[in-house]
Amino acid sequence: MSDMMLKARRASLARLFFKRLLRSTKAVSAVELGLAMPFLMGLTLSGVEVVNLALIHVRLNQLAITVADNASRAKQTQVNGAPLFREYDMNQVFRAAALQAEDLDIPNRGRVIVSSLQVNGDGGQTITWQRCWGKNTWTSRYGVEGTGATGTSFAGMGFTDTKMTADPSTAIMFVEVAYNYKPFFLGSLIPSKLIRKEAALYVRDDRDLTGIKNPAPTQPQARC
Repeated sequence: MSDMMLKARRASLARLFFKRLLRSTKAVSAVELGLAMPFLMGLTLSGVEVVNLALIHVRLNQLAITVADNASRAKQTQVNGAPLFREYDMNQVFRAAALQAEDLDIPNRGRVIVSSLQVNGDGGQTITWQRCWGKNTWTSRYGVEGTGATGTSFAGMGFTDTKMTADPSTAIMFVEVAYNYKPFFLGSLIPSKLIRKEAALYVRDDRDLTGIKNPAPTQPQARC
C-alpha cells in the first residue's frame, strides 16, 4: 500500500472516530458532574461557613446571657449584713464560662467583660467595678471601672439609643463578649471579623453594693 493511500486511510479512520465521539452519549453525567464540581464544592463550603457563623453568633449570645445570670446570682451570705460578691465568685463565673465555650478558645480569641452598673451618689449611672476574662485587650464600649463615678453625664449602658440604667439600691450585671471570628473554610477569601454580644440582668436578692470584695484567703483579681 502506498504512503498516500495509508495517509488517506488514517485520515478516514480519524474522521470516523471523531464523528462517533461527537454522537456518543456515554458518561455524559460524569462529564457534567466534573464540570459542575468546582461550583458545587464552592456552594457547599459557603453554606457550611454561613451555618458555622450563625452557630457562633448563637453560642456567643448564650455565653453572654449565662455569664450575666451567674454573676447576678453568685454571693456569699453573711451572718450580719448583706451578702457579698467576691473576687472568688467572679472567678468562678469565668471558670463556668470557660467550660461552656471550651472549644471556642475564648482566652486567646475573645474577651468577656463584666460591669456592675449602679447609681452613684449624685443619682447618675456609674460602673462601680469591672472584671475581664481573655488575653485580648478589647475594652468595653461604654467605659472602664469608675466611669460616671460622679455627676449625671454617664447615660448608662447598652448598644441602643435607649440606654439601660440601674435603679437605686440595686445593680445590673452588664456583660460584653467580644470574639475574633475566623472563617472555617474560606479564611483566604473572607477576612476575620469581630463579633460582639451583650446581655444584662439585675442582681438577684440583696447584695453589698459597695464593691466587689476579696476576703481572706484572697483570690486573683481579673482586672481589665
